[in-house]
Amino acid sequence: MAQVPAEILLSKRVQEMFLNDEELPPAPYICRDGDTVEEVLAPLSPVPIIDLRLFSSSSTPCTKQQQELEKLRSALSSWGCFQAVGHGISSKFLDMIRQVTREYFEQPMEEKKKQAKGVEEFEGYGADPVPAAGQFLDWSDRLFLQVYPEDQRNFVFWPERPESFRGILEEYSLKMKIVTELVSKAMAKSLNLEENCFLNQYGERAQYQARFNYYSRCQRPDLVLGLKPHADGSGYTTILQDEEGLQVLKDEQWFTVPKLSEAVLVLMGDQMEIMTNGIFKSPVHRVLTSSERDRISVAIFYAPEVNKDFGPEDDLINEERPRLFKKVKDYADTHWEYYQQGQKVL
Repeated sequence: MAQVPAEILLSKRVQEMFLNDEELPPAPYICRDGDTVEEVLAPLSPVPIIDLRLFSSSSTPCTKQQQELEKLRSALSSWGCFQAVGHGISSKFLDMIRQVTREYFEQPMEEKKKQAKGVEEFEGYGADPVPAAGQFLDWSDRLFLQVYPEDQRNFVFWPERPESFRGILEEYSLKMKIVTELVSKAMAKSLNLEENCFLNQYGERAQYQARFNYYSRCQRPDLVLGLKPHADGSGYTTILQDEEGLQVLKDEQWFTVPKLSEAVLVLMGDQMEIMTNGIFKSPVHRVLTSSERDRISVAIFYAPEVNKDFGPEDDLINEERPRLFKKVKDYADTHWEYYQQGQKVL
């Protein structure tokens, strides 16, 4: 039987394939033969937990704040990510985000196709654009939206249903801007830098993009991946998940990120690794699927404004640690070229 071209499959939705009870995934989705890297599926894998309240409260003792800053630096230098608690977003509101995301993907296909994107386009509902020849497809569907700057929003792709979707996304985006400002300042202080240095590199028109992911159940989860192994091309990414499935690669082992209902995962991207001259790591990560349950997540990508040069902070360059990266701009375009070929840039 002839193999169905990736372009044809990407015009369909993975969610439809599962609902149609297709037992064996189409060949372009099959990627896990020979997957030999050891998986560590311990539910309490040691991704560090950082309490952001210790950075925002004026009543926090200096010694306590310094200890948490050292813990933050250690987490980002080794794991490249941490679970953020004390971020100021209530658990009730985080549950609202999860709920409206589920409600969106549970709608009839006709409703979701109102936000449909073309096979080669990025923003909107569907799958990522066609990868390079020989690269497998992700077992997932997603809705990708430009959130900030506000004048870059394309409301053609913003769902009108559920009716609460737009309002909740706007509120969540505003809250995440506050969180990223706090995190950016804390990361700078953890490296003994001026607290606004990273915010200055991102610029006043820093980009925020939201990606709502739906990982359908799969009859053969051992053959597919919800999201292929990759490092993010953003500055950094915040991820809200409802079930376990996200894994981070560390020391040649896959670690499952535990589900903490009150936490938001903060994950470094390549651009943050560049700004810190390689001190903070941009970790490779992937998403598993399950035959028993579906899964959703909401990612907010934070990146420097378009056409803005950025590079390693000068104070992080010395004889012991020479400059590892040159200044770059519009890094996302370069990252995407490599991503489509299954390669890491850095």
